Amino acid sequence: MKPAAIKPTIAFDVLDRVDIRVGTIESVDDVPQSKKLMRLRVDFGDMQRTILAGIKQERDNPGEIVGKQALFVVNLEPRRMAGEVSEGMLFDIGYPDGILPVLAVPETPVPNGARMG
Repeated sequence: MKPAAIKPTIAFDVLDRVDIRVGTIESVDDVPQSKKLMRLRVDFGDMQRTILAGIKQERDNPGEIVGKQALFVVNLEPRRMAGEVSEGMLFDIGYPDGILPVLAVPETPVPNGARMG
């Protein structure tokens, strides 16, 4: 893999506005109207959210991530995709670079809802 060019510089306050939190993936279900999307049910401690993620074709068994903690953006506007609503975004690493994606995870377990930054 050849690393991509670094994106243009942004002001620190732009990054500070993105709310990135740790959540535990409680379930992974098929979105029948999509070739790419899976429905994740994620526990953030004080709330649960449904997050649609384009992982269907990235993994032989998308259910293998159930029970794992990962990083999610939780302050995006809800977005309708394939007839369902997503309430955030899963962070994964590798897809834009053409490598098999992996989850962005904390190095050790932390409380659900812990924030980046």
